[in-house]
Amino acid sequence: MSRLLPRIVRLSLLASATAVLMACAGTDGGMNRAGTFIQPYKIDIVQGNFVSKEQAAALKPGMSRLQVRDILGTPLMVSVFHSNRWDYVFTFKRQGIEPQSRKLAIFFKGEFLERFEADELPTEAEFVASLDSGRSKRAVPSLVATEESLAKFSAPPKPAEVKPLPPLPSSYPPLESAGQVSGRQVP
Repeated sequence: MSRLLPRIVRLSLLASATAVLMACAGTDGGMNRAGTFIQPYKIDIVQGNFVSKEQAAALKPGMSRLQVRDILGTPLMVSVFHSNRWDYVFTFKRQGIEPQSRKLAIFFKGEFLERFEADELPTEAEFVASLDSGRSKRAVPSLVATEESLAKFSAPPKPAEVKPLPPLPSSYPPLESAGQVSGRQVP
């Protein structure tokens, strides 16, 4: 009887596990319905150079490359074959929202800005609002410090109790015995 008990327990565990697996693999789509509520977290992906409408409005023909770079930043792509063109590309991907993509091409004649071509660019305020869309609205905590909460930071620190170190030995033992050099016996 004692030998049968572990075998019965193992068989019942095996049957339970089989039933659970069969229930999960059912054709009723139960797991598919659960999958619509549970989704993995996907991070926001921001790539490239964001260029606002205000920055593009500051560009004027005749500006030097340095002035353009000061306004827009370093270009994402500079082609060796098209040295008179700088490309600024920006993409923003967020879970559940259509990806945003914008392009701006700057054309130079020699060392000076000739013209630029751009997609419809948002203002800085519109861009910030688009970053915040789709987020859950949480109450912003109050960030007010009271005098007593600040007092604990302005109080002088208490000196820590320092234990004196033991004195150093006056002499140290030799590293090698007198008759040994590098692990060999000296005759």
